[in-house]
Amino acid sequence: MWLKQLSVLNFKNYSESSLEFLPEVNAFTGNNGVGKTNLLDAIHYLSLCKSYFNPIDSQHIKSGNDWFMVQGEFDKESNSDFISCSLKKNQKKQFKKNKKDYPRLADHIGLFPLVMVSPNDSIIVTDGSEERRKFVDNVISQTDNKYLDTLIIYNKFLAQRNSLLKQARQTSVLDLGLIEILNFQLEEVGNIIFQKRRSFMEEFQPEFDRHYQFLTEDAESVQLQYESPLMTDSFLNILEKNLERDRMLERTTQGIHKDDLIFTIHGGMPLKKFGSQGQQKSFLIALKLAQYSYLQQKKGFKPLLLLDDIFDKLDDRRTHKLMQMVSEDDFGQIFLTDTDSMRIQRIFDEISRPVRIFDIEGGQVNV
Repeated sequence: MWLKQLSVLNFKNYSESSLEFLPEVNAFTGNNGVGKTNLLDAIHYLSLCKSYFNPIDSQHIKSGNDWFMVQGEFDKESNSDFISCSLKKNQKKQFKKNKKDYPRLADHIGLFPLVMVSPNDSIIVTDGSEERRKFVDNVISQTDNKYLDTLIIYNKFLAQRNSLLKQARQTSVLDLGLIEILNFQLEEVGNIIFQKRRSFMEEFQPEFDRHYQFLTEDAESVQLQYESPLMTDSFLNILEKNLERDRMLERTTQGIHKDDLIFTIHGGMPLKKFGSQGQQKSFLIALKLAQYSYLQQKKGFKPLLLLDDIFDKLDDRRTHKLMQMVSEDDFGQIFLTDTDSMRIQRIFDEISRPVRIFDIEGGQVNV
């Protein structure tokens, strides 16, 4: 699978641009702030119906306009699909495949899988568990569209239980019968999510280890571990044992909505505190490349790989290893950004792989 063509209208800092790509490597180069990453985000829209960086669609409309449109043509097994995403202010986002609307945006997720590697990914290491759950859920959702529906149902039941706990705090009366019903409903869908996450991690972990070891040449030891309260107790037990605490805090304090990924280095030390910037970036890149391998295995074809500002904080050795890795047959079409077009040309000349370089300047694209 590869993206043959992309056009953007009134999208972020672009009035109008149209680009044609190579099926191998395509690079957007230019100074910081000229709009390189915006083109990666446009591709992300076509694959996953939303921005990678900002969930508020209306904020991607170019200043002074009241709509935007992103369009692209994908080639998959010699068949072409034309995808378009458009938004008018104060209206619902429109998403079409071959000029036909989707009944639900969720039906599009996974058709054109994509992996983005960005400096923003640092929040997966530095922020709370929600970011790490989002990462896991994003990968599974691209291979199992029922998983997304299950998550939505779980969050609906969770919101109902939390609302009941809030009311009980105000009225001093808790409807235990309704709590019991919600507990059973949460357990039913929560167990499905837990099993899918656990199965995913069993397949994902060896891929992560393989990529990290190749990228760093076994320079250090890191560990990735899935943590869930359901590893040691039943969901129903967990909810019942924590009911009094939940009443005090007015929210459901335990469950699969608290699952986490634990990142450690040097035999169990937290990566967030004891890993250097280069080690953290290597960890994140290995995480994303493992995501790529997992998606490829599940989908049966190669996803798109988007690398935003990838060379920042990586030394020359790790940069060369990364480019060596992605230049092999395991990877398909690649899009990347960098401030130095000559560096991009030199790197891909060294590994004998064709690259098309687009020079970006103030929302204008030059090939």
